[in-house]
Amino acid sequence: MMKKIAIGSDHAGFEYKEALRTWLEKNGYTYKDFGTYSTASADYPDFAHPVANAVEGKEFDMGILVCGSANGVAITANKHQGIRAAICWTEELAGLARQHNDANVVCIPARFISLDDAEKITNRFLTENFEGGRHANRVGKIGC
Repeated sequence: MMKKIAIGSDHAGFEYKEALRTWLEKNGYTYKDFGTYSTASADYPDFAHPVANAVEGKEFDMGILVCGSANGVAITANKHQGIRAAICWTEELAGLARQHNDANVVCIPARFISLDDAEKITNRFLTENFEGGRHANRVGKIGC
């Protein structure tokens, strides 16, 4: 079963977000775009919070957030109790974020990776499974 994806970005991630929306459509995913909708300057929390709320509330299975460094969106999303947002700049990190941390939001640094890499990271993140086992105990200790 295909996952439902919440996606959002600030102005620095807008072009990558648009390309990832096309990638999601091409690969059969259902998604909702939480903005921004242009390259005009925008505040990343205005898009990271709605994506995190949608994933935390189980309206969507996973989230994708894109900004220049991915730091701002990751920090914002991780303020939500049910979110485990991971900054990923390689496919391997995306795989480990899912396998070991049960991450449910991938944060992509648009200014530091190619669009091709962003698509590969997204694919790995959306298709990898949580391993559970010893990792489940660790993930259980994350919440405050």
